[in-house]
Formats: sequence, structure tokens, C-alpha cells
Amino acid sequence: MTLTLTQALMLAGAAVLLALLVQGWWISRKAGPRRPEPDSLPRQEPGLGGQGERGGDGGVMESVLDVLHEGDAAAAHANAHADTLPMVVRKAQSTQRRSGPRLDALIDVIAVLHVESPVSGDAALLHLPASRRAGTKPLAIEGLNTETGEWELPVAGERYGEFQAGLQMVNRAGPLGEIEYSEWVQKVQAFADGVGAMADFPDMLEAVARARELDQFASANDAQLAVGLKAKGAAWTLGFLTQAAAKRGLVPGALPGRLVLPGAEEGAPPMLVLQYDPQAALAEEGEAPPLREATLLFDVPQTPESQEPFAALQEIARLLARDLEAEVVDGGGRPLGPHGFAAIHEELGRLYKVLASRDLAAGSAVARRLFS
Repeated sequence: MTLTLTQALMLAGAAVLLALLVQGWWISRKAGPRRPEPDSLPRQEPGLGGQGERGGDGGVMESVLDVLHEGDAAAAHANAHADTLPMVVRKAQSTQRRSGPRLDALIDVIAVLHVESPVSGDAALLHLPASRRAGTKPLAIEGLNTETGEWELPVAGERYGEFQAGLQMVNRAGPLGEIEYSEWVQKVQAFADGVGAMADFPDMLEAVARARELDQFASANDAQLAVGLKAKGAAWTLGFLTQAAAKRGLVPGALPGRLVLPGAEEGAPPMLVLQYDPQAALAEEGEAPPLREATLLFDVPQTPESQEPFAALQEIARLLARDLEAEVVDGGGRPLGPHGFAAIHEELGRLYKVLASRDLAAGSAVARRLFS
């Protein structure tokens, strides 16, 4: 069969048109937001224990260890100019239940409440203030258990031979003021009247002066370290970002726009937080705006130095940058390489020492309360 010139030209034109359509589809696909691979992660059934921004479990820590091991393997093949720093792989710590916050004279102003005879925990609970705050400052009332000799929050069925009421002097909202102090006195006095106690309050002006001095120290030594991830080419869909973060052990947080790496202890704050535009998390499925940047950070006073949060931040940032085809940048949008990380690490070590010198070691219960 012999093709006529017209037929040959039609076939050639169809081939060219098909090639142009394929090329246009490919360019459009490359230019659009990157989407998650549907089968790249195994299906995981939910367990009985919820997992949010509160403490992690063994499974999450195993995922973190996988990230760290992967980082070690990658570092072994990296050349001398790779933007990574060596890091130490640490074993997962056993999960332990944390007790509630205890009053501490280091950051609390404390009033002593004397009683003539032991008071039942039921009576104490009945007269506790309805609100556990005075202004922006947390307050707490503890009882001295007559059986154990330990200070504790009142418990029904126990008996208490003395009480103490505390008001936190400083948090990230600022220092204690006269109005908050007066509100605390009123609430504690009402409790004392209810249980038949005699309250002995510290001097208000002295307490406020202590609060201001502590606030100056806290303000000068508070830090949240953050690095940015900026897309080099195509933007990301929320699903693509979430999928990449899940490979590194990050899970959805309690607030929209946050993925977190849970802490090693139950009830502990997250070790790392990956922040992105919360509007993407709140949008209807299929209507979320594409993402071109995210921020990975950790709250220095909230996480113990022994858990090496900076090393984890550094390694996870590198791996996410690879998976997302992104660049690691500082707060000013400048590329952040090994020299920049080394300078941050040196300054971080100084900060850890300063906090420890005031008995406010990072990750301690008192530090977490102060820097909250």
C-alpha cells in the first residue's frame, strides 16, 4: 500500500501534535505542586494510645533512630564539601510518667498556710480556687501529706498537716506585677478561710522585684532555634510535605500548621516542630494552597541537652531538604551550611551552661515552667 503525499503529511502532523501534547503534559506536571506517592508508605492502623504533641512511645523513637541511622549512612558517602555535620546516634530512652509541676522557690513566690489540725483532702479540694491562674501567672496549692511527709496537690482521702500556695513569678508573658500578686492573695486567703488556716504571705514589693530580676535573666537567655526549608523548584502539596516529614518521625501536632517530633518522655513537649502555613491545613481537601517553605525549630529551654535536639534538627533538616528538593536557609533566607551550623552549635553550648548555672538546666521541670 502506497501512501499519498497528503496522507503522509497528515500522519506526520499527527505525530508532531502528539509529541507536543506529551511535552506540554510533562512540563505542566513538573511545574505543578509535588504530590505524595500513594503507595510509598505502608498502611498503619491506629493504636489504642493517641499520639499528639505530648510524649512519644517506642515506635516513634524507633522512627527517629531510623532517621539518625540513615543520616550516618549518608554521611559516610558524602564528600568533604557536603553541607552536613557529624552527629551522634543516641538510643531511645525509656518512657517514664512525669509527675505534675512542683512549687519551687526559684521561680515561685510561696505563702505558707498553717492549720491547727490535719485537714482532709476532700475539704481542701472543695475550697481550691476555681481558676488556677492569677492574671497570666499559674498558681498552685500543695498540702503536706501527714502519712508520706511529701508535698503534693490535694488528693481525696488523704490528710494534710500544712499547706503552701505558690504563684509563678515569670513566664513568657512577662514578670509578676502588683495586680496579679493581689489577685493571688485574695484567692489564697479564700482557700485559707475555707480550711481554717492562717496564711503567711511574703512581702509584695520584694516578690515583684525578684520577678523583674528573674524576667531580665529569662529574656536574655530564652531561645528558639529555627532553620527554613525553601523549595528550589516546584512547590509542595500538603500531602507531599506531610509524607516526607512522616518518614523522619514527625506526626501531626495539636495545632494546624504543625508537625512535631515527640519528646522521649510522656507529657514532655515535642523535641522538634515543623511549621508551615496553617491555611493549608485548614483548607478543604483539594483546595489547600501549594507550599514553598516550612520552618523546622526547637525550643531550647524545653528539651534536655542530653537528647541532642540540635543534632536531630540538623540531620532532619538535611534529609527533608533532600526529599523536598529544598534549600536549608537561616532566618534571613541565606543558605545555611556547615560553618553556620557550627557557629550556632557553639552559641548553643554557651546558653546551656548559663541556664545550668542558675539551676535552670534545659529540659528540667522548672525551666519548662519558666519558659512557657
